[in-house]
This record gives sequence, C-alpha cells and structure tokens, in this order.
Amino acid sequence: MLIRIPAPHQPLPSEITPRDAYLNRRTALAAGLGLGLAAASPLAQAQAAPGGGKLPKLAGVRSAVAGAVVMDKPTSYADATSYNNFYEFGTDKSAPAEHAHTLKTRPWTVAIEGECAKPGRFDIEALLKLAPMEERIYRLRCVEGWSMVIPWMGYSLAELLKQAQPTSKAKYVEFTSLADKAQMPGVRSGVLDWPYVEGLRIDEAMHPLAMLVFGMYGEVLPNQNGAPLRLALPWKYGFKSAKSIVRIRFVEKEPVSSWTKAAQQEYGFYSNVNPNVPHPRWSQATERRIGEDGLFAKKRPTLMFNGYEAQVGQLYAGMDLKKNY
Repeated sequence: MLIRIPAPHQPLPSEITPRDAYLNRRTALAAGLGLGLAAASPLAQAQAAPGGGKLPKLAGVRSAVAGAVVMDKPTSYADATSYNNFYEFGTDKSAPAEHAHTLKTRPWTVAIEGECAKPGRFDIEALLKLAPMEERIYRLRCVEGWSMVIPWMGYSLAELLKQAQPTSKAKYVEFTSLADKAQMPGVRSGVLDWPYVEGLRIDEAMHPLAMLVFGMYGEVLPNQNGAPLRLALPWKYGFKSAKSIVRIRFVEKEPVSSWTKAAQQEYGFYSNVNPNVPHPRWSQATERRIGEDGLFAKKRPTLMFNGYEAQVGQLYAGMDLKKNY
C-alpha cells in the first residue's frame, strides 16, 4: 500500500571523488600488479563498478529482464557523477556536481494525475518498496555524441504506472521535473522554459526496459544524477530520461517535451538512438565513450536503438524513423 502525503524537502549530501585521483589510483594499482586494464574478461567487465562510498547503500538483485544487463565495461563512478547534463544546476558538464548539493530530496512525493482511475501523491519511501529493487547495467547515449555504461538501481516504470490504473484515454505519459529557483541555480536562467517536461507513448513507458531509477553503483542516486528518482530509457538519447521527477500525468495527446519546444528541428518527440539520422549540427554515427577518451582512442560506432533493437524495435514497426526522429 502506497503512503500518500504532501511534499516539501530535506538534503541528501553528495560527495564525489576527484576524477584525477580515481584514475591515478587505478593506473598505479594496475602497474603494481603487472596487469593491463583491458585484460579483464567480459564477465568481469560487466560487474557494477564500485560506488563512491559516501551515500547510503541500495541493494538489489541482478535483473532478469531481457537486455537489462549489457556486457560493456561500466563507466567509473567518478566519471558518471562528475560529467552530467542537468541544466537545472547549470549548462557546464561539471555544474551539476558543483551545485547540486543544494537539492533537498527528503521528504519527496510524486503526483500522479490525468487519465487514470487512481491518481494520488506517492511518497518516495513507499515508492522504494513498491517493487523488488534490481540492478541493471544500461548503455547511456547522449545526443551530443558521448556515451557511458551505468549500473542503475530500480525497477520497471510499469510497476508504478499500473498502480494508477490508466484509462483507455491514456495514450501518452508526461513527466515533470522539479524546478525550484531556491535549490536549482540553473532554473534562474532562460536556457529552457521551466519546468523540464518529457513524455513517452504509453507502450514505451510500459516496456520492461523503461526503468524508474532510485540509485546507481549500489548506492542511492547522487543529487547531480537526478535524485531521488529519475527515468532510464536505454534506447533513447539521454535527455529523454527525466530527472528529479515530481509529477507523472497520463494524457490523450502527445506532450511537448522541453527540448522539442526549444528546438523542434533538433529534438524530436521520440529521440530514439539512430546512427542513420544525423543531428542537424553533427553526425550520430559514432560516439565517444567517457573513460576511453585518450589521445588515440577511436570513437565507437553507434548502434541502432543504442543496441536494444531486439527488445524495442517492435514498438516502432512500420514507422518512418527519419520522420519520427
């Protein structure tokens, strides 16, 4: 049974190991042991990288959902928590880690509204217990051309959406993020029309890979990564995965996403990862994996649907994926 209460806030501190210190220590250990960092087996590489050790642990079982655990080597925790897009805290990649300590994540509630039989206000502590916590290792592809591999903690978004019992009129799901000028310095800028809004078709939102995330690397989410809960949609570009969610609304008409509203010619509603559809200002055919950005590192070829075509391709059968970008 979900607990329904109103919503203010209280802080969850987030401390990050400096990237240089992490990389220097890792290199020194490898040299001292006489090991090559690339020599690990694929199975070893698929294990979740350790968290920062500063935040509460969040235990979960390895997910059995098809496609939920990729064999790619996870991005280091230091990189994943210091190189982010979270414009509510600034537009620089380092800004979220520098400024997100001001975000208060307890107490926190999520309002569920619109075309559903059981709307309500759902407490974060109850949401944490709504379904068994799983670890999923997903690829993350940013529209700007970089990528990561993140061990997320959470469960399928459908577990929450089904609680609200959407009606037959619910064709889409709209997600709204917190926009508080007092806590989020980036909201004072005009870079976007706040609050941040994203949307999915309801069958996309109900897909098993669409994930409601509460943690990463075996710990609760750091503030700069979207605490206390966010989405992870591994077959779509990263901006589709709304962070710090405060409202979920079932609607009949396609929502207008924040980036679509800002630049429709560059950010379509679907924003599925597609190497064959270039962004108007750059190619999407290749990507730079964060942590593999040495002087001679080659870019990786970008995979259709970010490598999740077998799991999600049927959602878009018969669609023109260039027109519906």
